[in-house]
Amino acid sequence: MAKDSTLQKMLADANTRGYAVPAFNFSCIWDFQAIIEAAEEERSPVILASHHSVFDRLSGEICAAIGTAAMEKATIPMVLHLDHSSEVDRCKKAIDLGYPSVMIDASSLSLEENIAQVKEVVDYSREKNVTVEAEIGRIKGNGYEGGHDGDDFLAQVVDAKELVSRTGVDSLAVGIGTAHGFYVGKPEINFTRLREINEVLDIPLVLHGGSGIPEEDISEAIKGGINKINVGTIIHCTLMNRIRKELMEKGENQYTLDITRPAMDEVKEVVRGWIRTCMSDGKAD
Repeated sequence: MAKDSTLQKMLADANTRGYAVPAFNFSCIWDFQAIIEAAEEERSPVILASHHSVFDRLSGEICAAIGTAAMEKATIPMVLHLDHSSEVDRCKKAIDLGYPSVMIDASSLSLEENIAQVKEVVDYSREKNVTVEAEIGRIKGNGYEGGHDGDDFLAQVVDAKELVSRTGVDSLAVGIGTAHGFYVGKPEINFTRLREINEVLDIPLVLHGGSGIPEEDISEAIKGGINKINVGTIIHCTLMNRIRKELMEKGENQYTLDITRPAMDEVKEVVRGWIRTCMSDGKAD
C-alpha cells in the first residue's frame, strides 16, 4: 500500500468525516481549468482524472505536465489520476511521468488475470509512492470510459477480498449497478452488496458512473463506504453543448477564448453541484 500519499490522506479524511472526494474526468484544457476553478472556490479536495484515451490522444507527457503544474499551484489537496487504463504499460508510463495515482482496470478479465495485472502495477508503483486503484465487477453502459452490457456486473465479496489481499492495492472500484454515460431511468444500485464489501475491506471504495445518480443515492453510497466518486460524462457534454450554443448564437469565426469562457462557467456550476453532493465543499480547509 502506498505510504502516506496525498490521495491516501485525502481518502482517509473523507472516510473519517463522512464525505467523498470527487474525481472529475477532463478531456481538454478548458474543462480541466473549469474543474480547478470550481474546486478552489468551493475549497474542496479534488482528483483530476485523465481517461486513458485522453492520456493517449493528448499524450501522457502533456497530461502529466499540466497536472503537475496544477498540483504545484493549487491551494487545495489536488491529485492527477490516470483513469481506466486497461494496459499495465500505460500505467507504468504514467507513473514514470509523475502521475501520483493510476487505475489499472482489468475487470473484464478473469479474477486471476485481474489480480496478476493489478499486482504488477502495484509492485511497480511502490518505489515512487504512487497510489493504485483497481476494479472488481463491471461498470455497466457503453460510455467513452468503457462499460459492460451483460448481467454479470455485480462485484462478488469473496473476489474483492481476494484481489485486495493478494495485490495490496490502495483503492477499489466496485461494480454495484452504476453505469458509464447517462442513465435511462433511475439507477438500480445494490447498496447491500456495497456494505458487504465494505465490511470485509479496509481500503477506500470507489464509485464509477456518477453522472445522473440521484443525490440521495450518492449520500447512501457514501454511508455505505464510498470515499471517491467519478464524474465524467456530464463534464464533457456540458462543455461541448455550451460551445455549440455559443457558436449557433454568435456565428462563425469566433475567438476561442470568447466561446470557451461561457462554456467553462457552465462546467464550473456542474462541478460545484457535484462537490456539494459529495459533501466535500469546505473540506480542504
